[in-house]
Amino acid sequence: MRGRAETRQVNVGGVRIGGGAPVAIQSMTNTKTADADETIKQIWELAEAGCEIVRVSLPDRASIEALPQIKKAAGLPVVADIHFQSELAVAAIRAGADKVRINPGNIGSAEDVRAVIEAAKEAGVPVRIGVNAGSLPKNIKESSMNPADKLIAGALDNIKLVSDLGFEDIVVSVKSSDVNETVAAYRGLAGQVEYPLHLGITESGTLESGSIKSAVGLGILLADGIGDTLRVSLAADPVHEVKVARRILQAVDVRRFSPEVIACPTCARCEVDLISIAEEVERRVRLVDRPIKIAVMGCVVNGPGEAAAADIGIASGKGKGVIFINGAPEKTVAEKDFVDELMKTIEEFLLDAI
Repeated sequence: MRGRAETRQVNVGGVRIGGGAPVAIQSMTNTKTADADETIKQIWELAEAGCEIVRVSLPDRASIEALPQIKKAAGLPVVADIHFQSELAVAAIRAGADKVRINPGNIGSAEDVRAVIEAAKEAGVPVRIGVNAGSLPKNIKESSMNPADKLIAGALDNIKLVSDLGFEDIVVSVKSSDVNETVAAYRGLAGQVEYPLHLGITESGTLESGSIKSAVGLGILLADGIGDTLRVSLAADPVHEVKVARRILQAVDVRRFSPEVIACPTCARCEVDLISIAEEVERRVRLVDRPIKIAVMGCVVNGPGEAAAADIGIASGKGKGVIFINGAPEKTVAEKDFVDELMKTIEEFLLDAI
């Protein structure tokens, strides 16, 4: 994995994006924003799952009017998502949004963009310039460039438009529903700008297919050191977006939040019901709020040797297994006691680490 790319830093309601700050997890509500109570309820659910910045769509005046109440109760920085109507973006900033997301290509004329940027500058609010494959200007969309280069060109045009107004508190995204296009676009843009990048595979799909596409695309970019904040876009309860985002970040070791259970896929050498054991361990460690790597291995072949990177693990044999710590055998336990003894060892390990 490469080191993180150096970018400028912006402040979104107290959460810093870029400049070496931890990659921030975002999600977006799918309630009617005008229904402040339901929107606040969902934001609290997202926060409990680990969301750090939340975005709300503001398609009308009723939504703008609900924003101050939402902002006051949210407990998270609130980003206003605006399309087509620059006056709503200005109103959202004045209503207290911590950041505004616009696509300069569809927000209106250059004067409309100027109005939004001037309001953001006055309020000290950053702006995300979002460029998607489906909303590129006609001249770029109809050009002979490849899809990734079209996204990059659209982003660079919009960045110039905003930076020429003397505004630098910018976050940029270049998202497509195609993984390869998205990866190529972010890689190309990262080499040309120093603004923090918001990662995402837009319209990635349902919970299963969208999670896989997002894990592949975002995992590649994060492993390249690209990305300062991300949203996993799923056609599902947005709480799942947060959970998947955390797992992606942990899988590429960008951030660690909670225990990680690794387990071998089992084979004819396995003498125990490893799958149910691994599932039970994973279920129990959900209550542990410390990052620790736990290995559940089916035999001595896949024991401490292949799982040496785990903090704690168990390698099973016929009717018994060996618990190991940092790759070294600790004690032998009976199969019926695997999970209880492993959990006891985890608790002792975490206490010793305090």
